[in-house]
Amino acid sequence: MRHVHWIGGGSGAGKSTVARRLAERHGWRLYSTDDAMADHARRTTAEEAPLLHAFLAMDMDERWVHRSPEDMLETFHWFRGEGFGLIVEDLRRMPAEPCVLVEGFRLLPHLVKPLLPEPGHAVWLLPTAAFRRAAFRSRAATVGSFTERTGDPGRAEHNLAARDDLFTRHLRDETARLGLPSLVVDGTLTEDELTERVGDVFGL
Repeated sequence: MRHVHWIGGGSGAGKSTVARRLAERHGWRLYSTDDAMADHARRTTAEEAPLLHAFLAMDMDERWVHRSPEDMLETFHWFRGEGFGLIVEDLRRMPAEPCVLVEGFRLLPHLVKPLLPEPGHAVWLLPTAAFRRAAFRSRAATVGSFTERTGDPGRAEHNLAARDDLFTRHLRDETARLGLPSLVVDGTLTEDELTERVGDVFGL
């Protein structure tokens, strides 16, 4: 899949913004794995994606309030690679031109690496905990937070933040172990500068 480039990483790192800017600049097709989640959920069975279907059967408090961040990390379907084959299936249906830029937290390094012609076709953005909290506060101020639909929004937000921090640490360790590019996102770079850094990884 030489025509495909990948931007993975932790939640709130700016993946969508950077991907959109690069896609517009170079005339590439943009594929958001977040946008495909509902479709992919419909295309799976409980046998194919047991964690996903268990999650769908939970109420909001069961998902976000009553479980530990560690349990949330271990059982969250997209973090375990469920549905990744559907991403690949979608990409293989697309023409080889123009290039495709794929972005989203579902791009787990060990699943993406076998599809890379070379490491420089992918990069993972790793937000610091402080940067992610600031990004989520800004997002919630604009569109609200789904945690408000739980019985204990404060606990839900704490659990979600801790889970996402654990996931980002996992991505950091896995990209290092596999020799794949990553960039720490801590707010010291502007969106333009971060976009340029990602472009440099891709050799653009």
